[in-house]
Amino acid sequence: MMFSLLTKWIRDLSVGSSCARRGLCSRHHSLWILFIIFVICIAIQTFVAHQARNYKFPGQPHPRAANKDQQPSAVHDAWEGGHWQKERPVDKSAKTSDLPETSQALSHHLHHPNQGFESLSLQTGMDRINLAPRSGVAAEVLPRKRFLSKRRNKASRGPSSSVSTRERPTNTLSPTKSFKDTTCQPKSHIFFLKTHKTASSTILNILYRYGESRNLTFALPLNKHSQLFYPHFFASHFVEGVSSRSVKEFNIMCNHMRFRKSEVAKVMPADTFYFSILRHPVSMMESIFTYYKSIPAFQKTRSLDSFLENSWRSYNTSITNNHYARNVLAFDFGFENNVNEDAVDFRDRARVAIAAIQRDFHLILISEYFDESMILLKHALCWSLEDVLSFKLNSRSKQTRHALSPNTTEKIKRWNALDWRIYLHFNATFWHKVESQIGKEQMKREVLKLRQLQAKLSHTCLKEGEAVDPAHIKDAGLKPFQYGAAVIQGYNLNPDIDELTKTKCQKFITPELQYTNRLYTQQFSELTKNKKKAARIAAIHSGKTGMKGTRKPLW
Repeated sequence: MMFSLLTKWIRDLSVGSSCARRGLCSRHHSLWILFIIFVICIAIQTFVAHQARNYKFPGQPHPRAANKDQQPSAVHDAWEGGHWQKERPVDKSAKTSDLPETSQALSHHLHHPNQGFESLSLQTGMDRINLAPRSGVAAEVLPRKRFLSKRRNKASRGPSSSVSTRERPTNTLSPTKSFKDTTCQPKSHIFFLKTHKTASSTILNILYRYGESRNLTFALPLNKHSQLFYPHFFASHFVEGVSSRSVKEFNIMCNHMRFRKSEVAKVMPADTFYFSILRHPVSMMESIFTYYKSIPAFQKTRSLDSFLENSWRSYNTSITNNHYARNVLAFDFGFENNVNEDAVDFRDRARVAIAAIQRDFHLILISEYFDESMILLKHALCWSLEDVLSFKLNSRSKQTRHALSPNTTEKIKRWNALDWRIYLHFNATFWHKVESQIGKEQMKREVLKLRQLQAKLSHTCLKEGEAVDPAHIKDAGLKPFQYGAAVIQGYNLNPDIDELTKTKCQKFITPELQYTNRLYTQQFSELTKNKKKAARIAAIHSGKTGMKGTRKPLW
């Protein structure tokens, strides 16, 4: 339009203005070119401004998409109240073949009290498992390539269970981080209250292996003892290196003790993670009666049922070691164990005990669900699946286990009423943690992976593939301590493995006493040398004295 007005104005000029007309016409093409350039510049500027408003920087999701997917959920709310790390969402692209054929079978296993510790038999084509110690945040066992491409293409989707944190949006709304997040660092300040006959020896072995492979410092008992002067209440000077101040910092404490938080806090750092494990008081009582048959309370009774019927005759609290006979869980946690269910203050005592345990411990595991407990522990400590692999240690042979009648079962619940109340409460909190912090389906997946790895480990390390009676253990150094009427089983190493694998496998099956002794020698090498030297000198002096005593006088 602008060009047509210009042409009309030139045409209406007078003849006298011919010179001006010729001048204007000569500049016609120049003005047209300038006009086109002007329009192009405006178009380019408009395009650039539009692109700048809509451009997404690489790795950043669109604000609306990010806000939609990152709203805090009920799981986040539950997680932020405790000392936990949120489980990663289940990746929908994972193969369904990783799950059991029927989810009902595993669901039954998750809630059946008699199937928690026994691993499912798994067929595997793998002959070996990688036993190399791993530091830092764990990697997934299964291949991850199939997840990465989807995660890169869908930035607004929640993080996959197998995706590295480098590909996660950085503008997340919730402070809660998943297990794979870089803010989740493996914990190395750990306290484990080792309770009796609860599979605690297996957990002790896990902690020993983890700490030894990372050169962590253990709070070990004085003078190579295996227990921290149990059954006395724990005191900080029971730990080697505390009184002498030869150890600057302790990382892990996990030997038997009678718990006293104020004294433990004198030894362990302020950020220590506290956990323990419970067992159903009925099966626990049956195990204790067999293992501690020689204590005064059990010594003269023919059967457990007979003891429960006449406990008033044989149970004397003033006699040493009789505490094993009643509410030993409560005793280990530091509470008075001689409590009757019909006592006026029984409910108050139970309530106080439960509240104290809940206050002092970040996690309470359940022995009947050992594999599930290891998954919870893995996430709580920010460890890998390989870190919680194990073989059952200090376990009895089936021949020394006895079935109990319903009548005897009820008697045990009444006799150990305080333990029963504690167990019921923390069994409920255990499953609440599973459902709110991990989820049942994700728990099934991880338990299955754990059992697959343990099956491969067993195939690699063990000659028979399972535990054997002590009479059949070839290496005397791997024989577990035998006590009471129980037959404690052990393992034989696979003779066809190389030396490096043998060394690693051997740590999985080393009994508690032998492993504790070895760690003490490694950690206090100079002290051990000095004690051996002093013992030799004392032996020589004693021998000379004996010889002088038997030598006839010269006169």
